[in-house]
Amino acid sequence: MSSSPDDTMSKRAEGSGLRLWVLMRMNRYALAGLIMLWMFVAIVLLSFVGMSPFQVLVLQDPDAIQTLFSSMVGPIITGVTLVATIGQLVLSQELGAVGEQRERMDDAMDFRHDLESRTDMGVSPPEPAAFLRELVAGVEDYAERLRDEMEDERDEELKERVNEYVDALDDHAETVREEIENTQFGTFDVIWTALDFNYSWKIFQARQIRDDHADSLSEEADQALDDMIVMLKFFGPAREHFKTLYFQWELINLSRSLLYAGPPALVVVVGMLIYLDPTAIVGSILGVQNLVWLVSGAFVLALAPFVLLISYVLRIATVAQRTLAMGPFILRESSRDADSDV
Repeated sequence: MSSSPDDTMSKRAEGSGLRLWVLMRMNRYALAGLIMLWMFVAIVLLSFVGMSPFQVLVLQDPDAIQTLFSSMVGPIITGVTLVATIGQLVLSQELGAVGEQRERMDDAMDFRHDLESRTDMGVSPPEPAAFLRELVAGVEDYAERLRDEMEDERDEELKERVNEYVDALDDHAETVREEIENTQFGTFDVIWTALDFNYSWKIFQARQIRDDHADSLSEEADQALDDMIVMLKFFGPAREHFKTLYFQWELINLSRSLLYAGPPALVVVVGMLIYLDPTAIVGSILGVQNLVWLVSGAFVLALAPFVLLISYVLRIATVAQRTLAMGPFILRESSRDADSDV
């Protein structure tokens, strides 16, 4: 027998919920600002660890600051090249001959028709959030049909397991539908809610029930379980499709953010190279030399494009890691017993 994992992503994740919130849910600009603040504080605090005062180092090597900032011009300009590369990566997914585009359209419509033929939704909604909501509602409907089909079964253990399975699925599906109701594609909330629906474990549970009670299942009950599994299988490709679209959306936002941050960062670097006279910056605030405040702040501002890249890639990489497997596979550490027969 196996122990069921938690339904929600935050409970299934290893480590603290705060870490997952920072990696996935925190606003990317806020995260970049937090990283930059941490870097600024860390650099300023280094002036208290007993090393030579910054003013003394500047007097020994007047070109130290110019050397520091001149080395940053190349990486900032390279960042613009990175933006072009990211743009090409995104566009390459959209470019193609008319035959390829028509095939993509046919595949998308076939998927919708297959889902519509198995549900009562009629025409499936065009919005991703509404589409996922109706898909989850369809899963609930099939779960209730499965429960109704079990009323005539003689295997009491089977009926109890199915009732527990349906109750848990209904509770979780209702929560997911409520969470996704007012979300809009382009925000991370749609993908987060999709990740919260643990469809792969529900497929495994349904298959396990059918295998454990194969001898006592009626033909109608077996068909109901099979329909339940088929319905759950629709969620996998739907989630992966919307995840792919979201990744493209995020990469476009990243490109735009780097383009916005690149010129100001370059202005800061050039300003420090052309106009800064280290000998003219004297005095201190809170025991820290004013030159340290100025150079530390300018250095961190010059790193803004790099920090923005970090903040976006952290979320993209985290989502990708948690959705590597499609279907009933668990890639994280599991509490399943060693003698499990799967």
